[in-house]
This record gives sequence, structure tokens and C-alpha cells, in this order.
Amino acid sequence: MSNARQRLGLEGERIAARWLLRAGWALVAHRWRSGHRDIDLVMRQGTLVAFVEVKARRGTSFGSPLEAVHWRKRRELVRSAQVWVDRCGAAGDRYRFDVVGVLLDGDRVRIRHVADAFRLSDG
Repeated sequence: MSNARQRLGLEGERIAARWLLRAGWALVAHRWRSGHRDIDLVMRQGTLVAFVEVKARRGTSFGSPLEAVHWRKRRELVRSAQVWVDRCGAAGDRYRFDVVGVLLDGDRVRIRHVADAFRLSDG
């Protein structure tokens, strides 16, 4: 992955985290790693834990940022989330998978948060 893509990804994750924090979520982990896989953001609101995949784009010529979370990525997120739950989960917690698309278009930033974007069985 190029440095420019990595910078864009980190910027998107920072924007998404700030947006979710303002919406009442608490940040549990950023880029939580399980082997070669990672979860961009692990967020908590009470007993609800969201595993959040963030996709950032500078335009839509390659499609919406949300379209980039295909079945392979969902499968990897599910596997990483299962490890997180085994290591860090608490009794009574509920879990879901969210996707946040960040579109950086010039000076404009557009954010789309899809809560409960897919289920464990979809991965």
C-alpha cells in the first residue's frame, strides 16, 4: 500500500472516530490487530460494541467508499472480531458490524455511517 493511501486511510479513520465520538460512542481501540488483520475502530456505547470498518475516498470515480467492503473484507472483519470477543469481550455485551464511508471531495467531507451493515453469517 502506498504512503498516500495509508495517509488517506488514517485520515478517514480519524474523521470517522471523531464523528462517532460526537455521536456518543467511546473509542475502545484504533487499528486493533489480530495477526495480519486489523479492525479499524472498536467503539462502545453501553453494552453495545461496534466493529467499524472505515473506507475513505477522494472521489467517487471508483465507486462509493461503502462499496469497497466486499464479502472478503467482511469475512476478515468477522474473524478478527471473533478474536477480539474471545480476548476482550465482556458478559452481556452485544456486537455488530458498522461501516463508515468518508468522502473527501476538495474542502468538503461527507460521512455515511451504516449501522449494523452486515451480520456474522454474512461474513
